[in-house]
Amino acid sequence: MWANGRLCGFDIETTDADPNQARIVTATLVLVGANRPSRVFRLLVDPGVEIPAETTAVHGITTEHARTEGCAPPYALAEIMRRLRGIWERGIPVVAFNGSYDLTVLDRELHRHQDTSLTVTGPVVDPHIIDKAIDRRPGKRTLDATCRHYQVRLDGAHDATHDALAAARLAWRLARVHPTEVGELSLAELYRRQVVWSQQLADELNQYWRSKGLDRTKDGSWPIQPRRN
Repeated sequence: MWANGRLCGFDIETTDADPNQARIVTATLVLVGANRPSRVFRLLVDPGVEIPAETTAVHGITTEHARTEGCAPPYALAEIMRRLRGIWERGIPVVAFNGSYDLTVLDRELHRHQDTSLTVTGPVVDPHIIDKAIDRRPGKRTLDATCRHYQVRLDGAHDATHDALAAARLAWRLARVHPTEVGELSLAELYRRQVVWSQQLADELNQYWRSKGLDRTKDGSWPIQPRRN
């Protein structure tokens, strides 16, 4: 079972809910599991733009703090990518809750600062997509709500380190609660299913919006959303 091995939780906090506009403010990669000590890599980043007050209210990072203590985006992106590539080369899954947001932001930042794209070269596990696809219960599916449902520890929401750890714990728990649909699959097969599930969930939501006469569309691409023209 892949969940018995090493897992890498990944999370970022940003300046904006729109992944096309968001800039990275904090990032964490945390290696856990396999009966080995945890290893945490954290970055505070100066996003190069003002951090809106409403966003600071979520993650607690002010523009002044980021400018004073944060590193430059090119350095942050180089470090994040160096570590992600190393993790994927070792076959370790990167676990990100609602990972299409985090990975899309990373892709846009790479395009913005390095004129390149994010290439996913290893396994990705997204507890948000998995949970929504295989458990159709009503109610919220935020990280906090999902952790409560599965009785998973979350020390503090909207902190990149706490969220990354919680995502890894959720992946571990989902593999055990749903062994046939999740835990006993190969990482390659689980990846393929998440691509399908994400599109199916988006199609269902788009159909619902159309039935209500709402002019909305959700892109179901996973784990990276296509760039807008």
